[in-house]
Amino acid sequence: MKVLVIGSGAREHALAWTIASSPLVTHVYVAPGNGGTAAMGGNVENVSLKATDIDALLGFAESNGIGMTVVGPEQPLELGIVDRFRDRGLAIIGPDRYAAQLETSKAFSKAFMKRQGIPTADYQVFTDAGHARAHIDMLASSAAAFACVIKASGLCAGKGVVVAESRDEALQAIEAMFDDRVFGDAADEVVIESFLRGQEASVFVLTDGTEYRLFLPSQDHKRIGEGDTGRNTGGMGAYAPAPVVTGEVMQKVCRRIVEPALEGMREDGHPYTGFLYVGLMIDGGEPSVVEFNVRLGDPEAQVVLPLLKDDLVEALRASLDGRLHEVPFRMQDQSASTVVLASAGYPGSYEKGKNISIDASVSATEGVMLFHAGTVLDDGVLKTSGGRVVSVTAVGPSLKQSLENAYRAVDGVHFDGCYFRRDIGAKAL
Repeated sequence: MKVLVIGSGAREHALAWTIASSPLVTHVYVAPGNGGTAAMGGNVENVSLKATDIDALLGFAESNGIGMTVVGPEQPLELGIVDRFRDRGLAIIGPDRYAAQLETSKAFSKAFMKRQGIPTADYQVFTDAGHARAHIDMLASSAAAFACVIKASGLCAGKGVVVAESRDEALQAIEAMFDDRVFGDAADEVVIESFLRGQEASVFVLTDGTEYRLFLPSQDHKRIGEGDTGRNTGGMGAYAPAPVVTGEVMQKVCRRIVEPALEGMREDGHPYTGFLYVGLMIDGGEPSVVEFNVRLGDPEAQVVLPLLKDDLVEALRASLDGRLHEVPFRMQDQSASTVVLASAGYPGSYEKGKNISIDASVSATEGVMLFHAGTVLDDGVLKTSGGRVVSVTAVGPSLKQSLENAYRAVDGVHFDGCYFRRDIGAKAL
């Protein structure tokens, strides 16, 4: 079977790496891919098609006999790629456009969770700056310690969230979103939430709309600075399994969150299929939803996929046929860590085109994988082309060992301006 993976990040590199290892797969195309997928060789090949060019992707899948398409990022899902492929009888992994609103519209997602009784923060939705400012003033006057979360409702590549710990910070966020339009149309609606305390964690589900299977829980590191300081990013590192998600907590997540969400989508006439990301805040063993994403996370995919013992492609095919309960979906009894190497200046402005060198010892080390994101092969020379450049992933018998292996490998990757956090996994340790 030929498989098409859509996207260009480290998540898509990890998907291509996992899918290519399946005996069910003869060839993997990655559209558009990156320097890492271009260098994989063998049965993996980049295709120069944008992830948002649905017509071109559809034509490629039809003309090349693609047996399954796996969507990595959220933008094609917002554009209705699943609906388009299904209309042409093509197998594709992901939710339809309606169900994708769980991520593409935070206002929709919050209303859906409220309707389904899914635990999440209290919220209000605003469409103009005046009412939003008045709400901030009300919160500031009624709370002994001010804190709230302000989110652009639309897609912002993980950067449209501000945790405001003062009235001034909150008002600055409102001005940036409504007046300065830093997130464009994504901030036509703005959600202001109460602040949830606890530890964050990520739970990933593969579902056929009714049955579902769980990956190992993971924990992302969103902030750019060590100690979880500074601006939000797309993610600076992750590890799995996350000990904060105990067996008891996972049972609550399934019963109170995953199952009501799937039931709600079935009731709406749009059974949810594909990957579902549940972003959690866990306080005293009680989980609440911070956000839903409608695909695998990045960088979490780089740690949960290497820990899957069974054939992902077999499970994906079974999910398309409504047979997910029939196939094995076991995890390895190990830990995985990933450290993101970023360009200087990220998540703000940064330079591209820096030469990347990788010591031979890195690729030769057992259990270490480099999943590329913002890289490109330019006449055989690997160069930076994005903010998050490479995810350095390591698998080991313990979290401590996997982190040691990952950071040892980080020292073997070099490019001008390379930045990374040195405290990935510190909370768990």
